[in-house]
Amino acid sequence: MSDAVAPKPASSHTARANAAAREGLPLADRRDYDDARRGFIATLSEPVIRRGDGVPVIDVAGHDFVLDTDDAPDTVHPSLWRHAQVNQSHGLFEVTSGIYQVRGLDLSNITIVEGDEGIIVIDPLVYKETAQAALDLYRAHRGDRPVKALIYTHSHGDHYGGAKAVLSQEEVDAGRAVVIAPEGFLSEAVAENVYAGNAMTRRAIYMYGPLIPPGPQGHINAGLANALSNMGSSTLIAPTDLIRETGEKRTVDGVEMVFQMAPGTEAPAEFLIHLPQRRALCAAEDATHTLHNLYTLRGAQVRDAATWWKTLNETIELFGADTDVIFAQHHWPRWGSADIVAFLESQRDLYKFLHDRVLHLANKGETMVEIAEQLALPPGLSAQWHNRDYYGSVNHNAKAVYQRYLGWYDSNPAHLHPLPPVDAATRYVELAGGVDALLARVQAAFDAGDYRWAAELGSHLVFAQPGNRDAALLQADILEQLGYQCENPTWRNEYLMGAQELRGGVRDLGKIELATLDVLGAMPPEMIFDYMGIKLDGSRAAGASSRIQWTIGDTGTTYALELRNGVLIYTVDKTLDAPEATVHSTKAALARAVFGTSGVAEAVASGDISVDGSSQVIVELFALLENFPFWFPIVQP
Repeated sequence: MSDAVAPKPASSHTARANAAAREGLPLADRRDYDDARRGFIATLSEPVIRRGDGVPVIDVAGHDFVLDTDDAPDTVHPSLWRHAQVNQSHGLFEVTSGIYQVRGLDLSNITIVEGDEGIIVIDPLVYKETAQAALDLYRAHRGDRPVKALIYTHSHGDHYGGAKAVLSQEEVDAGRAVVIAPEGFLSEAVAENVYAGNAMTRRAIYMYGPLIPPGPQGHINAGLANALSNMGSSTLIAPTDLIRETGEKRTVDGVEMVFQMAPGTEAPAEFLIHLPQRRALCAAEDATHTLHNLYTLRGAQVRDAATWWKTLNETIELFGADTDVIFAQHHWPRWGSADIVAFLESQRDLYKFLHDRVLHLANKGETMVEIAEQLALPPGLSAQWHNRDYYGSVNHNAKAVYQRYLGWYDSNPAHLHPLPPVDAATRYVELAGGVDALLARVQAAFDAGDYRWAAELGSHLVFAQPGNRDAALLQADILEQLGYQCENPTWRNEYLMGAQELRGGVRDLGKIELATLDVLGAMPPEMIFDYMGIKLDGSRAAGASSRIQWTIGDTGTTYALELRNGVLIYTVDKTLDAPEATVHSTKAALARAVFGTSGVAEAVASGDISVDGSSQVIVELFALLENFPFWFPIVQP
């Protein structure tokens, strides 16, 4: 690695800032270290999990360097170093009698509940490869028990992607196992990965930092776990049993489960699970060892802090007195009824404080940025490790609450119609007296350790002169120091990814598969037509018009498609008078054509898509759909 692109050491300003941060931390509290190791049985003998073709998916020992010393290096915030140490416990753990977790083999945990004859699997990780390794580890120590149920606690990809390592579609179709999920799971799981999936996945690379090499000057943690899986096989099996109301019960293989609905908390479709026979509570992702995201940096719908605190309050009332162990699908469990209630109360109070305090200040006229800058948790909350900024942060969650109620506009008309970044940057450079003058000011701010101001100035310079290598390298140095000072690992990853791309450019690592065959198979035709509308180039389509009758053979549903005014309108069960084309296809053939896995002209020629009337109308419509570039620039124009 050349000196130009290699990470730099901590500056004296960063070293002092991290040393000062250490002084205020209760580092003598070692309870989490003990809890994270409690019940340990074994871990993988070979730490690298690979695809069938040998490509590594994850190295669970890749972050073992955090265990070398309790003293955080100058390049890592001491609180983050401690969190990474606790998170580095990986392997098979006994949670309580009959309940096991495999942790540290992926971003999420897989939970296994033993029944009379078989097992119930909760959340099968991100990829088939990691889920298979987890099950193999469990079975090596507990026996080869058949899977009686697969449960998805919520609709995020790290909680369903390994489904086909747990069950086959044939087993489910034959009724040998059930797949249980909250109402709305399938549509939410598919929509999140498709509608804005290209932008969200690109941004997730900044948030999680999978391209940042692990090390004291690189990747430390992703908040929910240390090591990250990548390039595995994502799968999905559709639910066969949906839970719709709090209090619903299911008994599978002798295991009774009571469900608490939690939509609109950490995910749009989510539930918690109480296991009364084991006095155990699966908190899904609603109570973990971190302040969670109300807004996630990869981009997603803002979550509702009010719904979140009320859900946890209900959890305490429903299950608090009848629970001896609480475990989540990230991090490690806690034991003891009184301690569990105190933990849930603390997390509940955390989200209510953020919600109420932001709105209190907003109603006094404070803006989103002003509120985020001044907001701090009270000592009773901030003193708890599980409330700290390891995934969400007080700063960006405060902005999320403001955004949910008041939106992006702060009512200052000067902010209503700002110039786009390049135009504004060019004028800022001119205002500063030219490129050399502004570069000198950025350098002076950097030398003074005024990194936030330096980053703001430097971004204008980079956007005004994207070919200016000196400006890009200086901006990389600035972002790197900001990353080194972050307690929040996702913030650190954002800064270090920005520095990496400023130094080495955007690396095109090939196509990222956003919609796997399983996801496509789960999509109703309406969602496929929605995505057609998103892919449509409205400017090129503005002068075009067509009317198409499209029938999906495997559902028997017909759709009236109308291209007009640069949009694609579809109407279910409407029959057009004299359409220019009448089309018949399966849902799968439509999906393959829309997602670009097969060309529409070839599909028409092969008969996968049959057309009565003008097939050219179909070809011309699909020619107006754009394939989105994945590796678009972020820190440069």
